[in-house]
Amino acid sequence: MKRILMILMSVTVTASVFAQEFQSIPRVWKWLGNEEVIFSYLGTYQGDDAFVVNARNGKVSEGVNAPARFSVFPVRPEGAVNLTYSPDSTKLAFTRDNDLYVVDIASKVETRLTFDGSDVILNGYASWVYYEEIFGRASRYRAFWWSPDSKKIGFYRFDNSQVPMFPIYSAFANPEAAASQSQSPRVTDLALGGSLSETRYPKAGQTNPQVRIGIVDLEGECVGCPMRCDEAITWADFDPALDQYFGIPFWGPDSKEFFIARMPRLQNTIDLYAVNTEDGSKRHVYNETYKTWLNWFDGVVFTDNGLYMAREFETDWQQIYFLSYDGKTFRRLTDGPNWNVAIVRVDEKKGDVYYTAKRDAVAKQALYKVDKKGVITALTDPAYNATGISFSPDGKYFVASLSNMTTPTQIAVIANKGGVVSDGKNNVCAYPSDSGKTGMLWEAVQTDAKPVRYPAATIVADMKGPDYDPAKYALPELVYVTVQDGFNLPGMIVYPKNFDPSKKYPVHVDIYGGPNTPLVRDRWVTPNADNQWYSENGIIQITIDPRAAGHNGRAGLDMIYRQLTVWEVKDFCEWAAALQALAFVDGEKIGVEGFSFGGTMTSMLLMQAPDKFHYGIAGGGVYDWALYDSHYTERYMDTPQNNPEGYDVSKVLDYVEGYPTQYAADKSSASAVEPVMLKLTHGTGDDNVHHQNTLQLLDAMHIAGKKFDFMIYPDGMHGYYGYQGDHFQNANNEFWLKYLCR
Repeated sequence: MKRILMILMSVTVTASVFAQEFQSIPRVWKWLGNEEVIFSYLGTYQGDDAFVVNARNGKVSEGVNAPARFSVFPVRPEGAVNLTYSPDSTKLAFTRDNDLYVVDIASKVETRLTFDGSDVILNGYASWVYYEEIFGRASRYRAFWWSPDSKKIGFYRFDNSQVPMFPIYSAFANPEAAASQSQSPRVTDLALGGSLSETRYPKAGQTNPQVRIGIVDLEGECVGCPMRCDEAITWADFDPALDQYFGIPFWGPDSKEFFIARMPRLQNTIDLYAVNTEDGSKRHVYNETYKTWLNWFDGVVFTDNGLYMAREFETDWQQIYFLSYDGKTFRRLTDGPNWNVAIVRVDEKKGDVYYTAKRDAVAKQALYKVDKKGVITALTDPAYNATGISFSPDGKYFVASLSNMTTPTQIAVIANKGGVVSDGKNNVCAYPSDSGKTGMLWEAVQTDAKPVRYPAATIVADMKGPDYDPAKYALPELVYVTVQDGFNLPGMIVYPKNFDPSKKYPVHVDIYGGPNTPLVRDRWVTPNADNQWYSENGIIQITIDPRAAGHNGRAGLDMIYRQLTVWEVKDFCEWAAALQALAFVDGEKIGVEGFSFGGTMTSMLLMQAPDKFHYGIAGGGVYDWALYDSHYTERYMDTPQNNPEGYDVSKVLDYVEGYPTQYAADKSSASAVEPVMLKLTHGTGDDNVHHQNTLQLLDAMHIAGKKFDFMIYPDGMHGYYGYQGDHFQNANNEFWLKYLCR
């Protein structure tokens, strides 16, 4: 198929002053009842930080304090980690020294629930691979969950005794303080011997932690008794010795069953069990298999009759399913190109399910409703990216944050009625129109010219200030490239200041490339000095995604199985070829930059395609997948033992010879500016992608006599902040000025 690059060009002008034209908007919000919702700028929900909006009449009340459970803990036990309110707000659960505790708020009495916590036994505190890959970093290692009736706590017990230890050396006496990357001088922190931290980190093919799943009934007679502690815990009937993973659990609405998802190590089968909280017996509810890998259950919604979930095993897209508790009823509720589905609310009485998805546009999501007949209705305009959806308890109103690349973020309270039927095929051209006192009414016109209306919205916050002028900024535009096998891949482009299509410009490309992790999103990003820098310096800035980023559903994702980076290299090279074909692009000055998986891809591109990508900055990359963690790597690659060929073809270390830049034999004739140059960066404290990856790549580059740049950040983590972040930004700007603007 002919390669196509579709670009709508516009001449934009940038400005050096940004802040005055943009207003602060709330960061979080919670419903106080059916009609009142409280917004908070900082997350405290207190005083000047908060205001309340009446959804029915739009009335605003300022200086309001939310209930204490929203922001503060009335009891703070010494050493407590992950303080978490019970649903009835009478108790707090937490961990201390890898044991699980609960404290009664009124009496301030602590009760210890487990008694065997140690450096290798973790109760209610996640092992690293679960924290990173299954629970997510937002969990802050929390591995316990309250039951809806506030009477029970389910938790995971991790045995790390057989998990390999990985050491991380620090040149500082206090590596935790050093890793904070504060602006304070650290000379006094130096120690002759430095310090060493050790992480139980299972690399691909190595031993994972063993997991037991416990349930504590806080009203049980043995609770808090060290001599009878095991009698106080009901252990789920799983064999911890099996090579397996457990997902984030879910409590059933009646608190009688604890739902557990289990996968084998290969991650191509998932089983859902309901664990009886009285005796730990498990009831099999659901099984799913797939040809490559499966994702965990996320955002399951429980109702009186069953549960609702989004899965992607049956079509090339995610769909919403209903599953009865006995496992006998299983039906699909949606169809079409849904992706990044998140179920927000279920109205079982009416048979309506509300969800967000990328359905009408690959790079932005809207809110939809599917009824019991399968009719899908858009409740927010698909021309705008909708996030932060939160319904009132009775479902009559919802809050949404709305924006796109050229429209600053607005936060609205919206009435749950009306909308437009979307079959996922018709193109919808939408525009905002003034609806008078009630705020904004979103209107749209379909291709059949039939006008439709979206619900009325009261705009409670608008980032756009009164002096905002979009002509002052270099704003991104959506672009697309159709690769040879038909996938349509999105990108977003920003043109230089005073862009002249008769001139030739260098290009800076931002990439990531990891599975189901898109960079291209049609949402607002406030202009600042950093993201306007390329335009100010005459550089075309473009962010691009490959087929596996998630815009093309499972059809794009499945192709990368057992061969990470192979198809990604091909897609990025097609992007580069399409850019080089443009008359206003300097085809010999294309730079690429990425971090983590993006660092992997950046290095790979300069080694496999130095004719298309000439300069690159690679940060914190994986350069041999055998050096990365078990759960993530094996999900996409299988184990090194089962797939040695796939690990070899995906290993950056094996492509060093393809990188063309070497030290000149005649030093006097060495070029001042090399036609190809790679810069590597890494933080020595990185607990995610170990510095080991970059050290091994450096060694391979040394052996091959290659010339490259390198920047190390002492105790820097997986990303650089504070003074290290400033240095990283400044050094990278100089790199691009040297190689792209010469």
